[in-house]
Amino acid sequence: MNFSKSILVITLAGLLFVGCKEKTEDAVSDTGTENSTPKAKKEIAAANLQTASFTIKGMTCAIGCAKTIQEELNGLDGVQTATVSFDKESATVSFDKTILTPEKLTKVVEATADGKTYKVSDMK
Repeated sequence: MNFSKSILVITLAGLLFVGCKEKTEDAVSDTGTENSTPKAKKEIAAANLQTASFTIKGMTCAIGCAKTIQEELNGLDGVQTATVSFDKESATVSFDKTILTPEKLTKVVEATADGKTYKVSDMK
């Protein structure tokens, strides 16, 4: 009886670890090595601030998917804030329109993970 419970626990733990898609090593950022201190964000002039909202299909969990996408967007130069909602399957990004475009944001989201998992639509 204990043996079957152990197998069940190990199986469930394994499913939890592989159930959420994670960023692969192929999608390593261009920054090279990561610094232990976060880089300071440059202030964005009010005239250059633009907000984009869009739908993201393909997320399977809040911790692995939504959080990874949010961190990728927040790490971009020119992004003031980025929030990703797993429940609403949406993202809202405030960014500097002289540095980024909605098309670049779309490419970053769709390139996260294996490049085939997430699809952006309804860009506003």
